[in-house]
Amino acid sequence: MEFKELFEMQRQLDAFIEKTQNIERDVFKEKGLALMIELAELANETRCFKFWSTKGPSEREIILEEFVDSIHFLLSLGNEKGLSLDAWPEIQMREDLTSWFLRTQDAILTFIQHPTEDLYRSVWQHYGVLAYNLDFSFDDIIGAYIAKNEKNYERQRTGY
Repeated sequence: MEFKELFEMQRQLDAFIEKTQNIERDVFKEKGLALMIELAELANETRCFKFWSTKGPSEREIILEEFVDSIHFLLSLGNEKGLSLDAWPEIQMREDLTSWFLRTQDAILTFIQHPTEDLYRSVWQHYGVLAYNLDFSFDDIIGAYIAKNEKNYERQRTGY
């Protein structure tokens, strides 16, 4: 599957949600906040910042699912503004996760406030670095995205 196909899958899911939930207003800011929350949930599952705890990170599959929750909102934000990417940003940079989560949160907030193509690409690049540091391949991300996409449809059908 091509990366660009995810944008279309997300467009279809968003249209389904908007119809199911009778959404007739601009929800860009809500999606932006949702993306920031999903990033925080991802950080929480990695436990990278929990210096006070000896408990390790959550299982890889849980962390991957949280990662693709963010991807859903990031794709959706791009679709709202007519922005996309042709390929997954594979950036092989080892970074301290805590610092990178903070930098990613900053990139997201900047994009929400000024939704330009350059800032959108920057957020994706941050996610590329996160994926690399979490040892997620593009195939891991695609598989998890498709599975979560189906789960999101089911949630809408059952009154989530």
